[in-house]
Amino acid sequence: MSTISLLIGGERRPAAGGKTFQRRNPLDGGVATTAPAATPEDARAAVQAAAGAFGAWSQTGPGERRALLNRAADALEARAADFTAAMAAETGASALWAGFNVHLAAGMLREAAALTTQIGGEVIPSDVPGSLSMGLRVPAGVVVGMAPWNAPVILGVRAVATPLACGNTVVLKGSELCPATHGLIVEALREAGLPAGVVNFVTNAPEDAPAVVEALVGHPATRRVNFTGSTRVGRIVGELCARHLKPAVLELGGKAPLVVLDDADLECAVNAAAFGAFANSGQICMSTERIIVDERIADEFVRRLADKARALPVGDPREGPVVLGSLVDMSAVRRCNDMIDDALAKGATLLCGGRSEDTLMAATLLDRVTPDMRIYAEETFGPVKAIVRVAGEDAAVACANDSAYGLSAAVIGADVARALRVAGRIQSGICHINSATVDDEPQMPFGGVKDSGYGRFGGRAGIEAFTEVRWVTVQTSPRAYPF
Repeated sequence: MSTISLLIGGERRPAAGGKTFQRRNPLDGGVATTAPAATPEDARAAVQAAAGAFGAWSQTGPGERRALLNRAADALEARAADFTAAMAAETGASALWAGFNVHLAAGMLREAAALTTQIGGEVIPSDVPGSLSMGLRVPAGVVVGMAPWNAPVILGVRAVATPLACGNTVVLKGSELCPATHGLIVEALREAGLPAGVVNFVTNAPEDAPAVVEALVGHPATRRVNFTGSTRVGRIVGELCARHLKPAVLELGGKAPLVVLDDADLECAVNAAAFGAFANSGQICMSTERIIVDERIADEFVRRLADKARALPVGDPREGPVVLGSLVDMSAVRRCNDMIDDALAKGATLLCGGRSEDTLMAATLLDRVTPDMRIYAEETFGPVKAIVRVAGEDAAVACANDSAYGLSAAVIGADVARALRVAGRIQSGICHINSATVDDEPQMPFGGVKDSGYGRFGGRAGIEAFTEVRWVTVQTSPRAYPF
């Protein structure tokens, strides 16, 4: 069991009043973590500490910020075993998934370090004689980041890395489902030597989330908010940010389509579908949720995919290597079970897997899914995936776009020019050709459209999200005025 603290202004402390909450392991119900149940008072203190540190941090040179972020990446990697244990205890994640989280998160910190000398601006031609006009990118101020549990190291680091590189100070609100995992990120940043107050950390009990988030967003010193999580909660955060006039980056739910065209290489398609559908038991915002396959090749593709899915090992990640670990809780299992029941009652065919009575759920494929089934439109966020058979390219595109979401997508086809044309017709923020829907690189512009949110993380897009543009002029010669 882990016991963690808040971090405010460089000091570890309990929540005001000493209240705590517990996160339990989804497999055996044992206490994984005891964490502080922060109050709105704690949240405001964290923002205030970040505001106090902003002046000095925003003036820190890019070389120093780069060195600190690179040291943080090293510290993060050095804690790989701790992250693996924490993720297994708090969310039931496999060691494979935990290792990938640490690897990519360290890359995000190094990419952020590289960005410190790329925060530039431009000289803008002026009609005023002798006027040197510039658009400068400057730090925004205090950034509040809220990260989820499903890819906790990746998304926790993403919430703070580019903001720090841009000269902002941050408050990270850890997930109620993985407070110790998110706390390890903050410890790595502390070990790297970031000054007190530059990074602050709060955790809250689930029932206190609305009040704590209101305090974080509503504080006058908060200048940016980023949130990764469900579309339902993202709407609440977006409305709160609008009320307080705080710019936000929202990366929300998804229903990623994988389109398999009639000329697809079936081995490529099967491998991409299996990885995209079942990595981390399908608990990824980019997870392949609908496999849309041309009916001319559907029988052979479905047979091969089902064979591969049946062979994927599922089990307690604390006992040995698995591909599919635990779902996050029994409510996720019930959601998946309900969608299986609904689809079968309406004519779908169960190819492999099926209902589960605990959080260990096997890879599950439902063939001949139709729009009247819940699984066609609703995000499963689990290892239960829909196969939709279509007649031709136009029908495939129409099916892919028949969704409220628009985060990731993929197209598999041998004729790359054709696949690129199909990809151009799909409404999503991300699309991969001859690859899986699940992919991420620190330097890429990451985000969605429609109900998948707005704004972008990553690379230069992240600089735009977490800086302000200031118009600054220098009058280099005498200026004539009308009076």
